Amino acid sequence: MDDDKRKKDPMEGITLKMMLSDLIDLFGYSEMFLMTEVKSFDEERPQFNKILKFIRKNPWAIQKIERLYRQNLTKISRIRK
Repeated sequence: MDDDKRKKDPMEGITLKMMLSDLIDLFGYSEMFLMTEVKSFDEERPQFNKILKFIRKNPWAIQKIERLYRQNLTKISRIRK
């Protein structure tokens, strides 16, 4: 991949932690549970680091977070501004 194509990739430089944080800001913990089925989102007091640790250990969860992030890039870019 050349430099021009890499610069156009909106996922360039985005970490899993950043994705998770943006998605929680956008949807909240309850909605994230419904969309991903990651049980840690549904706890009475969800803990960001615990959820992140779980997702990092489970490739299926990483895929769900990445897919959800890609699907909502436009909305996420609006809340970041």
